[in-house]
Amino acid sequence: MLEKGPAKKVTIYVNEDAQHHFSPLYESILTFLLHKGVAGATATRALAGFGPHQVIHTPKIEALSQHLPIRIEFLESAGKVDELLPGLYDLVTDGLIEVQPTEIVKAVNRDRAPEEKRPRTEIRGKARMMRIYLGESDKWQSQPLYEAIVQRLRFMDIAGATVYRGILGYGRKGHTHKSGALPFSRDLPIMISVVDTEEKLRQAIEAVESMIEDGLIVLSDVEIIRLVRSGPESVHANP
Repeated sequence: MLEKGPAKKVTIYVNEDAQHHFSPLYESILTFLLHKGVAGATATRALAGFGPHQVIHTPKIEALSQHLPIRIEFLESAGKVDELLPGLYDLVTDGLIEVQPTEIVKAVNRDRAPEEKRPRTEIRGKARMMRIYLGESDKWQSQPLYEAIVQRLRFMDIAGATVYRGILGYGRKGHTHKSGALPFSRDLPIMISVVDTEEKLRQAIEAVESMIEDGLIVLSDVEIIRLVRSGPESVHANP
């Protein structure tokens, strides 16, 4: 548990593709810190960078995106950091470890009692599923079409909608679209999935059909199985 006062900040830099016992090195470092009782650690992936090899790694070039730098940072007491460093030296055989003195000016650790399990309600019934297929580059009034459709559905009080972005696919035109640096990667397939009643989905189709120039709308029968935790009794009590 971190306490107010002097401490040390440790920052570790490794490549995303660095391995340790067939696992990503950054995952092994986080697991090591967790097992050693470190209060918390964060790993962030850089957008671009270069190291001693003088090669700029960027997600714009797929072959170089695998070598993007990962930064792992954590705070601990000076004694705890000194205890951890030998193990970190053994893990980080290709990278950089930086240790800086710092000061914790506020540390809040609230011990929360475990929440009491509330009764669960199961809701079952028949419904309809609508799937809308379109391209990521499709627009509606200079806005991404999938965003405009989701906004329209929300305005119509549709129960919910989920947008899925494909990583590979092709359509009626026969073009293969694949994630990466190629031009086709800018038009990856998008699927919007919606579940609601027949009546509401028919209204939704009328609303969004005119927005789609090149796409596909599919309807199918589904069965809803929804598990809901009911709230505290005080929430449902009459005033």
